[in-house]
Amino acid sequence: MGCFTFVKVMMVLFNLLIFLAGGVLLGVGIWVSVDGTSFVEVIGPVSSQAMQFVNIGYFCIAIGAVLVILGFLGCCGAQKESKCLLMLFFVIVLIIFIAEIAAAVVALVYSSFAESLLRAWVTPVLQNDYGRQKDVTGIWNTTMRELKCCGFTNYTDFIGSYYTNNHNDTFPEFCCNSTVTLCDQAAAANSYVQGCFRQLFDILKENANIVGGVAVGICVLEIAAMAVSMYLYCKIDGKD
Repeated sequence: MGCFTFVKVMMVLFNLLIFLAGGVLLGVGIWVSVDGTSFVEVIGPVSSQAMQFVNIGYFCIAIGAVLVILGFLGCCGAQKESKCLLMLFFVIVLIIFIAEIAAAVVALVYSSFAESLLRAWVTPVLQNDYGRQKDVTGIWNTTMRELKCCGFTNYTDFIGSYYTNNHNDTFPEFCCNSTVTLCDQAAAANSYVQGCFRQLFDILKENANIVGGVAVGICVLEIAAMAVSMYLYCKIDGKD
């Protein structure tokens, strides 16, 4: 009984932290969506450590919402000793765990396929939103400046884009060497500035141990969360 109570309290506290973390992420996501430029200025010094190819506001809102739901289910399920809520918590964590494993396999074994999927997702953002939306433009400018890269693949991502169509067919300055005064298509082609995906991929390879350690740590936490929720579920079931 003492063990059950201890596990129950730890489950409540752990999921309360998850709930609060999700709330913070939701707040950050709303902040980025409303005023992305000021957010970029705040995280500028460390932004090169994050993947900023997509709208971070929407990403934070989505992750925050999932964490809030998980925290609520785990905390209330343990506190109320609800088998239904605990099972929902277990199933959601299991789905997330399986999705992460699948994504890791695709990224490692089919890296070119993963790159194609990301390109299909990111290129429309560069084509339609860069230069039009402040948050997207600010995030990409920070990324390209700090990583010294251009676009997702290279300068070709901006050909026919909203930005070039409204800037006399010129490209962002990051797509050309610093000695170039007018960054048109010819200058960008001759500058051979690498795409941001390749730059980020090289950084990830250089820090593979850190990335792998974080990934393993997350997986261990998820397995522990599933084990604890199932332990409580079985113990509660045994009381009936």
